[in-house]
Amino acid sequence: MRKTILVFFCLAGLLLFIRPLFSQFTPEEVAERPKWEAFLLEAQVVKEEQLTGPEAVTSPWKLTLEKDGVTRNALWKNPEGRMKGFIEGWKYEIAAYLLSNYLELNMVPPTVERRFHNNRGSCQIWVDYELTLKQKTEKNIKTPPIKLMHWNRAVYLQRAFDNLIANEDRHMNNILITKDWRMILIDHSRSFRTGKKFTKNLIYTEKHPEGPKLMSELPRAFVEKIKGLNFELIKSVVGEYLTDAEIEAILARKELILKAIDKLIQEKGEDKVLY
Repeated sequence: MRKTILVFFCLAGLLLFIRPLFSQFTPEEVAERPKWEAFLLEAQVVKEEQLTGPEAVTSPWKLTLEKDGVTRNALWKNPEGRMKGFIEGWKYEIAAYLLSNYLELNMVPPTVERRFHNNRGSCQIWVDYELTLKQKTEKNIKTPPIKLMHWNRAVYLQRAFDNLIANEDRHMNNILITKDWRMILIDHSRSFRTGKKFTKNLIYTEKHPEGPKLMSELPRAFVEKIKGLNFELIKSVVGEYLTDAEIEAILARKELILKAIDKLIQEKGEDKVLY
């Protein structure tokens, strides 16, 4: 009996240890998602500040929201059309959040549509984090050895997700790192591209300009979710936030992703690629 109890607690501890390998937000945070979506929609704006500078290309607003004694910051933006050489879209912020949730990636903070100054835009909860990937790199902060496998697998998931949504603006300042070394992804207004450059090729491959960047290890459940994507399903997930052409482009990239995964499996073996 004592041996059975010991095994049970060992397994429970193992599950607690490995749960961040897939979903980057904790189960508790995921469960609270509807609460924060409602907060973003209903809370009163008590302070507003428009962000400027080289890192704030779309001139978003940092809002301080308050409801029922709870105060949180949020980021509101409404870019649309070509800005400084790039196509921007606030709807892509919401679509990325919804798709991340469906794939059980859970790496994008709660994001909703909210009117501000009589304009439609995306409103995303302001996430508490320890540092950005840029700060980690510039300060040469090493990933703790006990977190290294978790971190590397998060990197592969980020690459797979950005490949799927054709996010051409992933950089080190929009990859956030929590105190316990989970990865949170923000800023998706330059995603969901439809041009041939983004439907014939993936962003993260062995031919990446910075050197090979592969989707080396991925969860089986995540890959199965990718395999199951079709037009009707994606439309039901993202609603009006993506056009038909943007959904078709996702499906084109889906096939490229599956081919890339199959190639890795052939080279390394399935047990080395899927977990």
